[in-house]
Amino acid sequence: MKAVLFEKFQEAPKVVNVADPAPEAHGVVLKVEATGVCRSDWHGWMGHDSDIEVPHIPGHELAGVVEAVGKDVKNWKVGDRVTVPFICGCGSCSECHAGHQQVCLHQEQPGFTHWGSFAEYVPIHQADLNVVALPETMDFATAASLGCRFATSFRAVIDQGKVSAGQWVAVHGCGGVGLSAVMIASAAGANVIGVDLDPAKLALAKELGAVAAIDGKSDVVGAIKEITKGGAHVSLDALGHPATMTNSILCLRPRGKHIQVGLMLGDHATPAVPMPKIVGQEIELLGSHGTQAHRYGAMLDMVESGKLNPARLVGDKISIDAAPEALMNMDKFQSVGATVITSF
Repeated sequence: MKAVLFEKFQEAPKVVNVADPAPEAHGVVLKVEATGVCRSDWHGWMGHDSDIEVPHIPGHELAGVVEAVGKDVKNWKVGDRVTVPFICGCGSCSECHAGHQQVCLHQEQPGFTHWGSFAEYVPIHQADLNVVALPETMDFATAASLGCRFATSFRAVIDQGKVSAGQWVAVHGCGGVGLSAVMIASAAGANVIGVDLDPAKLALAKELGAVAAIDGKSDVVGAIKEITKGGAHVSLDALGHPATMTNSILCLRPRGKHIQVGLMLGDHATPAVPMPKIVGQEIELLGSHGTQAHRYGAMLDMVESGKLNPARLVGDKISIDAAPEALMNMDKFQSVGATVITSF
């Protein structure tokens, strides 16, 4: 099969031919119809993820068609249109038994713990637990954007933030995760403020429901406190940077919630945290890491009802031959919306 492979961290990936995967007894192999290029893939290529062993094929936001089925799989057949969350549970640990596959103790992640979806085919483990059926009306590019950014934002806003109508929600960083959070929080009835350095991304945030947009180079905390008359109820760092994390915490009103969605890796792994604010105002700090396959139903119901439109978040559609350059440029934040590989 054709695939994007890198043999050393931070060395330019190449498009090569490698052996097709075979399904494990409990797994399936998917023919990849679309796969997103995500900043998490860039972190992996940089060498920030200890799970990755080179040579490696990245890619974890995917949608496609079941190509082959392991002998123990009961729920899926060849030809099914499906997607998967980027965190696949083992099905056996205490967290999986409690329904928390997003923090599975033995989790596997396509594109991290094993070869991923920047390829014509990708293996998925524990298929009966982790694979999700797609609505017939949803195209593959849109479905691929669900796997990491949109689903991650859904959990962050709905399950972790418990955002409700009338609350003020600040979203720091309006890339794929942040724009998804803007749309989802707006659909939940919140008043959303988008923060970013890029005017085009701020404009799209307002189109997707944000009631205000703030230039990240300005006094972000002061602006949010003025707009909200006291601070946000919930604030999300959707980028993963010490500056956005700090602004997210400081812009909250007393007893507000900070949700850390963006990964803090490499040089940013141990940021200074404004603890006096956290203690003195009883601020909640919550991490949010993907979502479970069994929560996709609630999210897809909102999509099919028209309350959410993730297709609006799909940006450039590229070929697999353009993927190496797109991956290496993910730290430049130049694209508006999710870049998706749709031709192989």
